[in-house]
Amino acid sequence: MATASFNMQSVFAGGLTIRKINTNNLFFAGNFPNLKRKFPVGVRCMAEREPMKDESAPSTSAAQPLPKSSSPPPPPPPTKPKVSTKFSDLLAFSGPAPERINGRLAMVGFVAALAVELSKGENVFAQISDGGVSWFLGTTAILTLASLVPLFQGVTVESKSKGFMTSNVELWNGRFAMLGLVALAFTEFVKGGTLI
Repeated sequence: MATASFNMQSVFAGGLTIRKINTNNLFFAGNFPNLKRKFPVGVRCMAEREPMKDESAPSTSAAQPLPKSSSPPPPPPPTKPKVSTKFSDLLAFSGPAPERINGRLAMVGFVAALAVELSKGENVFAQISDGGVSWFLGTTAILTLASLVPLFQGVTVESKSKGFMTSNVELWNGRFAMLGLVALAFTEFVKGGTLI
């Protein structure tokens, strides 16, 4: 790297040197009368983005006037990315459905577990053994279908997110509800009874 920069510096700093070239040994087109061109030659410059209207006809003039435009064309409208409505894409690990559905179920489950605990005095494990499995399966089916129907229609959660309860707030509430439900069950297991 250092030698390359030194060589470049010496070329620029040294200036141009003039050498005498022996032109007697060089061959030019003028030396061969058969190679002379019999048509005018012009240079044509074309932009890469906008091709000229008439590309088939060769240009005979060296300079052509540029077309005058009063204003540049308007930019194209921004396109929204296509939302996949495939079942495998919706329920993929990083897809839009799994965390939302689990979060919604956890929010309902946490509130229901606390309400039954306050009203009947049963812990989470007693609630599950006293018919809670059927309630859990019914709620899971309803919330899963209700969450998947808009996603299959191509409607994103972010597009309906306005005001106080945005899609990010719903995600965080679901995450906290998942942690709260696990913490409630663990605390009741360690304590051996209800939380309250």
